[in-house]
This record gives sequence, C-alpha cells and structure tokens, in this order.
Amino acid sequence: MSTIQPQRPTETDTSKTSRLERAAEVIRLEARTIANLEAQLGPSFEQAVDWILECQGMVVVSGMGKAGIIGAKISASMASTGTPSHFLHPSEALHGDLGRIRSKDLLIVISNSGESAEIKSLIPAARKIGARIVAITGNPESTLARLSDGVLDIGRIDEACPMGLAPTASTSAMLALGDALAMVVLDERGFSREDYARYHPAGALGRKLMRVGEIMRKGDELPIVRENDSLTDVLITTNRTPGKPGAALVVDSEGRLSGIFTDGDLRRVLKAGHLPSGPVKDFMGRDPKCVAEHNLVDEAERILHKHRVDQIPVLTEDRRPIGLLDVQDILDVRI
Repeated sequence: MSTIQPQRPTETDTSKTSRLERAAEVIRLEARTIANLEAQLGPSFEQAVDWILECQGMVVVSGMGKAGIIGAKISASMASTGTPSHFLHPSEALHGDLGRIRSKDLLIVISNSGESAEIKSLIPAARKIGARIVAITGNPESTLARLSDGVLDIGRIDEACPMGLAPTASTSAMLALGDALAMVVLDERGFSREDYARYHPAGALGRKLMRVGEIMRKGDELPIVRENDSLTDVLITTNRTPGKPGAALVVDSEGRLSGIFTDGDLRRVLKAGHLPSGPVKDFMGRDPKCVAEHNLVDEAERILHKHRVDQIPVLTEDRRPIGLLDVQDILDVRI
C-alpha cells in the first residue's frame, strides 16, 4: 500500500513567501518610524506652526533628491490648504532661482543628513536674503541645523534598505511630519470645506463641494412666467430662453414662486390631443422642491434623485426665484 507524501513548497513558493515577508518587514519598519515621530514633537514644532501662520510671504520648501520629492508634496499640500507655498530645487536656486526667495518668506529645508553640498550652499545664501529657515532633519548637529532658525528633528532612523542607503523610512517620516505641519496650520486657520473647494475646482472633491449658485441657470437663462400667462405664452418663453430649459418658474403678482411648469406637465396636458386653454396656474405643479443658492450641489442632486425630478428652483429667503438647477447642469460639471 503506497503512502501519500506531503507536498513540499516549491522554490517558487518559497521565493514568493520571502518576498511578502520582506515587504511586510519594510511596512512595519516604516510604520514604527512614523509612530516614533510623536515623541519628537515639542516646542520646536509649535514654533514652526507659529512662523507659518505669521509668514507674510511664501512658505518655500526645498530639498535634494528623494527629500526634494517629499518637499514638493509638502509644499503642494500647504498650497491646497490655504498656505501660499512653492517648491524650490536647491541646485536651481544656486543658478538664479534664489530670486524666488524673499525676506518675508519662510524657507523649510529638508535633508536627513543635513550635510548635502547643495543644501549647505543654499542656506547661507537664503540667510543673506533675510528669509527665516526651518530645518527638517535627522541630524540636529548638522550644518543645516546649526544655520537654521528652527529644527524639526525626525530622529536617527534605520532605513528599510538592506544596505541602509536608499531613503525609505526617513522619507516616510519627513512626509508624515510635513503633513502634520500642514494639517495643524489648516486647523489653526479655520480652513473650511468651502475654502478647500475653492482650491480644487476641477477635482471630484471640488465638484462635490460646489454651491448651487455657481452652476444654476440665472439671468437670461432663467424662464419666469406669470400665473395667468397662457400655455402658449409659457412655451414661447421657454423656447426663447437660452439653453432651452425643461421648465418654467411660475410667480404670483408679487414675484414669489407659486409653481413650476415642466416638460412632463406639458406632455400630460397634451394627452387630450390639443393644447387646452386656460392660464398656466391651472396646469402647473404646486409646492415644488426648492433650494437656496448657498446649498451644496451634492444636496440638490440628492433632492432631484429622491423626488425623481429633473429641475429644481433656486429661491431667496422670501421665495423669489433667482435660478434654476437642471440635472443636465450637474452632469456637465461632472464631465
């Protein structure tokens, strides 16, 4: 009787397992490195936040190599959350781009060693201009640290690279500390969802935070008719309105909204085979769902979907129509 021999992992399986183990080790190391940053926070971090808030110019971020890539991201995060900022490459700075730094600026320089040749040349030049300098470094005794006004120490870090050479855990720490700066400053400024949308008009988040007043139809594109207007007059008005809206807003003698007449309403009255006589108030929809111009487009879209309508009037507090939001307008914004 033969016995079944247990299958041994193939060389390929073993290789894949070791790859995953190594990847997990790198992730754990970088996670620990970032977690350890909490102990590095203190008065120097708070001072850096105060300097950013007080800055009358730009927050200029600079770094060489991988630290520079992190610096560009930190600068972008600050710029998108209410802090004027740009990135300055150290080498380009030494060949004319020092003109991007002014005396009112705050210069944040990122370097793990603090001894990069380009960084050591940049700092004295920036000091001559008069800019305040904050260092993000793992070496508080470095030239960069000694020549800076403030130092954010990320601590001594073991890189995930087996040779200890490629920046890995150190750049993760730099990024986390930069994000911490940007988010604390955001909070201190009282930066709102509306502010965020202003700086992100083309993104999905920006579209989600848009106000109805930004995309509603208004002015010549807003079809308004009177309660006693005939259906023929209403159709002429909507047909002459730019954009060919699928609805007309019906107002009373005081100019307040009393109803809405839509393409759907028109189809219903035409079932009799001809256009009936009588004022539009006899055929309009009463008490339509409405929004204000300061409402979010996202909120208006939910109302459109919930009530299965294609248009929604935009009113003032005293119910005077100032706009019309069509479902197509929302689709155009998404496109």
